Amino acid sequence: MRIEIIGAGAVGLIIASYLIEQQVEVTLVKRQQCKKEQSIARINLDGSLKTNLQASVATRPSNKADLIIVAVKYGQLQELYPILAEMPVSSPILFVQNGLAHFDEALQLPQQNIAFSSIRFGAQKLEEFHVAHKGIGEMKIAVARGDSALFTMLQKFSSGNFPIDFEQDAEIMLLEKALLNCFINPLTAILQVNNGQLISENNAFQLLKNLYNEIMAVFPHYEKIIQFEQVVALCNKTAANTSSMLADRLAGRKTEVDTIVAPFLKKAALQNQRMPVLQTIYLLVKAFEESGEKM
Repeated sequence: MRIEIIGAGAVGLIIASYLIEQQVEVTLVKRQQCKKEQSIARINLDGSLKTNLQASVATRPSNKADLIIVAVKYGQLQELYPILAEMPVSSPILFVQNGLAHFDEALQLPQQNIAFSSIRFGAQKLEEFHVAHKGIGEMKIAVARGDSALFTMLQKFSSGNFPIDFEQDAEIMLLEKALLNCFINPLTAILQVNNGQLISENNAFQLLKNLYNEIMAVFPHYEKIIQFEQVVALCNKTAANTSSMLADRLAGRKTEVDTIVAPFLKKAALQNQRMPVLQTIYLLVKAFEESGEKM
């Protein structure tokens, strides 16, 4: 079994580490050149350290993988699409990004087998090949096109700390995750709190509830997809997690606010609807980005 993971960020490293543990031959594809063999270290949920997880490293994907997992952030996809388009049309590709913006874009590729993943676990990159697993959550996968067997074989690598589940509708799965990200990520980035503090601190909880109510007032059909109790449950389940948007702010990096929040604002505008809470949250995150402020 040969899997190539494009992107050696926190999510890519966590996926790679658990696959390598189960004897999968993994190649990490990253832009920066380094040694062709690297050892990944992972801090487990219980604080223990797993080392000597050997991965190959390359600067471009090959034509030899049984599966390609694209684990870069949305902003890097535009330069990656032409490279993927040159690969064999039979190559199965699994996209692992937040938001919905990449869904229609990825399906423009010529590949016959394309799937999407919604990541529910927490991960923090500590060093180039050192990652911390920060919270149990599923790696949800839904096949959008092609032979589902090329992706469902990942099910055999599912474990208690790295559960892999399959969903029927890729677009609905991504929308559910996009909504959860929209509720949690920007608020944690602005307030500089972990996920659990959104429900343990009264003012933060009220902001979270106001945001949920505003989005559901504009898009009432979304309430069938996600209820407020699910948002609270996720905050509780990932209480110690630092959201990816907060991690980006703390590092002074550009966030994914344009991928996670902006699509909902644009959709509301098309309906001549205003979303003052979400608009303010969006502008605050963008202001932090412009100032380059970091902790």
